[in-house]
Order: sequence, then structure tokens, then C-alpha cells
Amino acid sequence: MSEDCIFCAIVAGDIPGRIVAESEDAVAFLDANPLAEGHTLVVPKSHHQRLGDMSAEESRAVFDLLYDVAPRIEDAVGADAHTIGVNDGEAAGQEVPHVHVHVVPRFDGDGGGPIHAVAGERPDLSDDELDGIAEEISSA
Repeated sequence: MSEDCIFCAIVAGDIPGRIVAESEDAVAFLDANPLAEGHTLVVPKSHHQRLGDMSAEESRAVFDLLYDVAPRIEDAVGADAHTIGVNDGEAAGQEVPHVHVHVVPRFDGDGGGPIHAVAGERPDLSDDELDGIAEEISSA
């Protein structure tokens, strides 16, 4: 736990949170500043700033709870679909430095865009550049 982390305070019960699901190592609660009705955050109970800071077991716990809760959120608010996203680091838009997965219910005609819209201008990469990036990632 981190003393100055709002998500740690919710997990500890020090401040109220609208908890909708919980497991031994993860918790899901409604976002206080929702993008849509039912917008939920799934977080590890232990404090980790980035995905890479978590163990494989902790990551599994978060994604197991996500797997369980996402369709229940969709059903509860009558959504047509949902977008799942992680802002992993400040440059990616992470505002709270505690790993969290957003589940944003989506509705036909809601005006929201695809996940591809979050990164701004798209790069124009050649096949050779894509091959080089793929090689760098797979050999890292």
C-alpha cells in the first residue's frame, strides 16, 4: 500500500468507493469521474505504478476479475459493448499512479471512437519499419 495513493485508500476502506466486485488480490469499483454509465476500474490490491511492476500472478488476478466483471457491467447498464483500456505510465495518460484497467460501457451512437483514436496522429510505417519493430520486440 502507498500512503498517498487514492486507489490504495479505496482498497483499504479508508475512503469510500463503490466496489462492484472483489477477489483476494484485485478489486473493481465505479470510476468517480465516469466516461459512461457503469465506467469501472479494476485494480490490484497491492500498489504497483505500472503493469511491468506487477508479478504474473498479480496481473492474472486483475485480468481474471476483469474477465468476470466486464460482461456484468455491460448487462447492468444495458450497454451494447464495452471498451477496455489501460493507461500505462504518465505519457500514456495515466493520472493515478496505481495500475488500473478501465471498463467503459459503450452504446450504439454514443459518439465515442475506437481505441485507435487515443494516440493522436498515426505514424506512416513501411513494411520494413514494421518488420524491424516486430524483430526488436520479439528479441527483447
